[in-house]
Amino acid sequence: MYVLGINAVFHDPAAALVADGRIVAAAEEERFSRRKHGKRPVPFSTWELPERAAQWCLEEAGIPASDLDAVAYSYDPGLVEPGQQGLDERWEDLRTTYARRAPYFLATALPGLDPGIVRFVPHHVAHAASAGLAAPFTDSAVLVADGRGEATSHLAGSYRDHSLTVLAGQRLPHSLGLMYEELTAHLGFLRSSDEYKVMALASYGEPRQVGLLRRLVRTTGDGGFTIDPLDWGAMAKPRAGDGEVLPEHADLAAAVQLRVEEVLLDLAGWLHRRTGQDRLVMAGGVALNCVANTRVAAEGPFCEVWVQPAAGDAGTALGAALHVAAEMGEPAAPMPGADLGRGWTDEAITARLDTAKIRYERPPDVAATVAEALAADQVVAWFQGRSEYGPRALGRRSLLAHPGRQANLARLNDVKGREQFRPVAPMVLADRAAEVFSRGPLPSPYMLFVHDVHPRWRDRIPAVVHVDGTARIQTVEPDADPLLARMLSGFEARTGLPVVINTSLNTAGRPMVDDPRDALECFGSAPVDVLAIGGCVVRRSGVAG
Repeated sequence: MYVLGINAVFHDPAAALVADGRIVAAAEEERFSRRKHGKRPVPFSTWELPERAAQWCLEEAGIPASDLDAVAYSYDPGLVEPGQQGLDERWEDLRTTYARRAPYFLATALPGLDPGIVRFVPHHVAHAASAGLAAPFTDSAVLVADGRGEATSHLAGSYRDHSLTVLAGQRLPHSLGLMYEELTAHLGFLRSSDEYKVMALASYGEPRQVGLLRRLVRTTGDGGFTIDPLDWGAMAKPRAGDGEVLPEHADLAAAVQLRVEEVLLDLAGWLHRRTGQDRLVMAGGVALNCVANTRVAAEGPFCEVWVQPAAGDAGTALGAALHVAAEMGEPAAPMPGADLGRGWTDEAITARLDTAKIRYERPPDVAATVAEALAADQVVAWFQGRSEYGPRALGRRSLLAHPGRQANLARLNDVKGREQFRPVAPMVLADRAAEVFSRGPLPSPYMLFVHDVHPRWRDRIPAVVHVDGTARIQTVEPDADPLLARMLSGFEARTGLPVVINTSLNTAGRPMVDDPRDALECFGSAPVDVLAIGGCVVRRSGVAG
């Protein structure tokens, strides 16, 4: 049985395919179109579908659209209420109309598809399924929080035997995600895109306004919350996109970040009391807030917390497919990893390099060659295996560097064209992580929690230590990724450091690279020393000529 999942309504359009209980493929449209986030989250764009991502999913399975048993669309226009508070009445009808017509748009985009097999899945149910049905355990509590779905911004429930029971949902206009988006825009960043920058900025501030926010943003004791109108200008003056980031901006970011953490902890406590579950799964854009996730894991009542690596809207494509497959009697096995996107054979990579007339070498062991380059303080573009599903670079499409050089933080931010307050992340072998990092959950394969860096290590790996003494780590298991593990071991053998800097292989405003052409374009336009692509190594001196 084949079920294709589609996310298209807001942002990060994506497609995912589940076949006979197995997750075959999942990818965001941005990786094909090269347009960050695929599109902007406005009603006019609702008709735009992840056509190339969906076509690739079918190709990966080797089937035509006519072989699909169902298509799961992660939004149910029938749940949108006319005049719903918090929605833009001028344009919401357009979004709903386009969503209703999605079966016919899909039939046009995927020739042979029967529009009658398209099933609408409520947005937050799709988010919930992306975690509850993909996690490495069957039964769990589930907490979803984002900007908005059809008429709500939150879902709390429980999974037992692949079946969801919804216990609470917060109606609009009250929304933690929309509040964070509004703050993002107020601070001069792009909403529905740059919220992670605000999270990073919060570490530089003092939460001076948190008392006011506690009065305005309150939990209600029934699994929900209320948010009174917020006068952002009274708390900090607005910042233009190219304006200076002032202490008052960092202070406001710190206050909102702290209040979001507190509300999530309250919601998690209520959910635990209602369900009695020991395990919690999380999804929705708010679940990409790794600082908040860590507090829920460290201070909340659950023994284990698992977060969907594609927790944002892209993940609803997978969740919708998993939900419909389970309803049709075939629940999927746990998610095998985040490497669900496109991959390339060595032959295909070599052919691309030959066509581009790029000089390259084929070392006996790419991992050893890269470890040597990193030990020599070179920046390495690492392109290996299938690309990641979700916003985190997890050692498939990564920029790597030496963590022992403090200057490498600014160096990488310059390479990527990013703000200098942005941190970079460390990757570490799973069996060494507890020696270097504490407090956050271990293992942490998806870079969705922050960990305290042990004081004795902070001076040894200063480039990956954020201003607050934390790091957002990725742990690597040798059995799951032997090449990456070998590179880490080789780097430690040369430097004594079991940690390597890992940030996404892209430049500011561009999606992560996905195919060999993207990798060559990025390598050719950024001051990167080495490109390790499949079994080949390209050095900066080999680009010209």
